[in-house]
Amino acid sequence: MFASTAPEAKPSAVVLGAGAIGSLYGHVIARAGAQVSVVARSDFDLISRAGYQIKSPLLGDAIFKPHRVIKHPAEWQSAAPDFLLVCMKVLADSDQVSLMTPLVGSTTKIVLIQNGIEIEAPIQAAFPHNEIISALAFVQVSRTGPALIEHFSYGELTIGTYPSGVDSGCRQFGDLLVAGGLPGKLTNDVVGARWAKCLWNAPFNPVSALTGSSKTHTILEASNGETLIRELMLEVYSIAAAAGHPLPAGIIDEYIQATKDAKPYRTSMALVALHHRPMETEAILGNTLRAANRLNVDTPKLEVLYSLMKMLETSLDSD
Repeated sequence: MFASTAPEAKPSAVVLGAGAIGSLYGHVIARAGAQVSVVARSDFDLISRAGYQIKSPLLGDAIFKPHRVIKHPAEWQSAAPDFLLVCMKVLADSDQVSLMTPLVGSTTKIVLIQNGIEIEAPIQAAFPHNEIISALAFVQVSRTGPALIEHFSYGELTIGTYPSGVDSGCRQFGDLLVAGGLPGKLTNDVVGARWAKCLWNAPFNPVSALTGSSKTHTILEASNGETLIRELMLEVYSIAAAAGHPLPAGIIDEYIQATKDAKPYRTSMALVALHHRPMETEAILGNTLRAANRLNVDTPKLEVLYSLMKMLETSLDSD
């Protein structure tokens, strides 16, 4: 766990991609005293006037009023923040570096609260002198209305400095999370932590999108549903081991049981597919398969899943 004391300094932060995930964690570090601004196009007028309405069984219901609200990073034109929280979806056709550049100063710590495997390297290449903090969110949270964020359960962040270790900025961010009410854990192997999250994401996100935005319990309770999920997880487990980040024995059983114990939930990819918006197929599944090919790991079921996802993307694009 993180240390239990809040940092003395109250840093500034900007959230890039202030949807459900971004606004929740922006709210958390604002509770700790950070001065938090957001880049938000959706609901811009409402957020500027009244902030976000946050409903959370863990944090309590509250209003998160950002320090500043802007529609585009180019509008910032102020001192660079201490932390840049990047919470945008990792999409194949998005130029994240261009969006981030106006918000990154020489001492800005870049926090990637995003899904996917092997997503950090392009950011590190663009900003080689900045600390990159990779963050894995284990959380159930959704935007359920204009500027309305419902946090259902969980919320832990696993964070570490990329590619390994825990630097001072990472510890400072961890202290803010603790002070804000959603602690998690520091890890010296954040790449391994990404593989652990991929073990859940790579099967559940695409399957939920492909089956009409099914909830997690529907997937597991369907005929052979749990068997399929376990087989997909086993392929990810093998890739992680070949990549030098072996996952703990029993983790598949643990994840299946935790999913059964949680409330039925539509994954982020299922919700995006439901609204015919671009999905993170490449970051979550494509990058996983590219790693498998590079490491000569057989992944027949993941390959079928990927092909079906590309068909779904084509179908949604043509509607």
